[in-house]
Parts: sequence; C-alpha cells; structure tokens
Amino acid sequence: QVQLVESGGGLVQPGGSLRLSCAASGRIVSIYDMGWYRQAPGKQRELVAHIISDGSANYADSVKGRFTISKDNAKNTVYLEMNSLKPDDTAVYYCNADLRALRGSLYIRDDYWGLGTQVTVSS
Repeated sequence: QVQLVESGGGLVQPGGSLRLSCAASGRIVSIYDMGWYRQAPGKQRELVAHIISDGSANYADSVKGRFTISKDNAKNTVYLEMNSLKPDDTAVYYCNADLRALRGSLYIRDDYWGLGTQVTVSS
C-alpha cells in the first residue's frame, strides 16, 4: 500500500518561512513526478509546484521566486521550501505523486495523494 505522508506545516508570520516534506512509502519501483497542491477555504485545489524525474520543476506564477521544490530520490521524498510567505499562501497543502508500485502481483502506475498539512500565514 502506497502512502504519502506530509509534514512541516504550521503557523508562521507574514514574511516567514516553512519547509514541507512528503515521504512516499510502499513497494515503489518508479516515481515519475511529485508535486505540491494547495486548497484554501472556498477555493479549488491548485498546483503549487511539481518536479519530474529528471529534476525539472514548474511553479505556479503566484509562488515563483519564493518557493523551491526539491527531491531526494533515495528517500522517495519531495520538499517545498517556502519563503516570504503571505497570508494568501494560507491553505492545506497536499502532496501528489505519479508513481509505479507493486499492487498484488502487478506493477501499477497510478496517482496518489497525501492527507494534507495546514499552512497558516498570519500575524
């Protein structure tokens, strides 16, 4: 059973920083890309950043220059370094992974989500 477990959320003042982590576990054979999404109250879930297997990354315009996504292939972990945080960054942040894992006797490629971690930016 594949699991994505996020950590690192919390309360921070405007202008502050946080680092989110997401570790994927299970009988994983390949990770194609991992990313971070967020959902604020009353809004749709949106892509924040994602990184593919070759290390290429994409960011939402609203976080470019402030957030950095990175990964540790050996640990099946993706990170999101968030700097210069604004109140508009307040949301539940979800980890997502497109990966192939052993399910029963077959290797299945599928999309997985973590349960989310709350980030609140407020003074």
